Amino acid sequence: MAFSKPVAASTTLKVLAHLLSYPDAALRRHLPELRSALQAEQALASARLAELQTLMAYLAGPDALEIEAQYVELFDRGRATSLHLFEHVHGDSRDRGPAMIDLAQTYEKSGLYLGPDEMPDYLPVVLQFVSTQPPAEARAFLGEMAHIFNAIFNALQQRNSAYASVLGALIELAGEKAHAVKVVPDEPLDTAWEEPVVFDGCSVKGQAQPGQAQTIHFAKKAPAPTGATL
Repeated sequence: MAFSKPVAASTTLKVLAHLLSYPDAALRRHLPELRSALQAEQALASARLAELQTLMAYLAGPDALEIEAQYVELFDRGRATSLHLFEHVHGDSRDRGPAMIDLAQTYEKSGLYLGPDEMPDYLPVVLQFVSTQPPAEARAFLGEMAHIFNAIFNALQQRNSAYASVLGALIELAGEKAHAVKVVPDEPLDTAWEEPVVFDGCSVKGQAQPGQAQTIHFAKKAPAPTGATL
């Protein structure tokens, strides 16, 4: 069941982008500011805000090295929880490159230029872009990716990770509700990249006119007949 009306959530989207970023000293230093920004905008339900408070309390913990190591283990060592969205859509197929280029061009048409080490499908980058869009366009954009958010959300919940609260918030901002899906266990890194992609299909449409609101389409194919700054 979708929520009835898009809410203004520009600041909240920026905060969520930061919370999904590598938890270095700079991020931990700004946690009080991020916490206040979430409370001020009130774009999320109180229960979700409480969950995000729990995540921020974890990130503010005393063992910084352990927090950073757990982040790497969670997001960089498996496909199911990858924050690179096209990993879920294209895997390592040759379609991923053109999709990356199209998405980067979409950002540039809106005045967002990536740094040399930034990937356009990295979720914190995507959220920074979506935060610049009007509420209705932002919800539509997030809605195109909701099935990916839901899969990552389920994988994070399976790992009992407080980061699941961020994906839950994104699902809600997309006007959707989280639902259970089957999470495919990650293979060891040496073999994981050889497996078929988890999600098939993606269409990324170019912008028709300069200045026009852009929608990126993340779609599933039908199964085969036989089968940051605030």
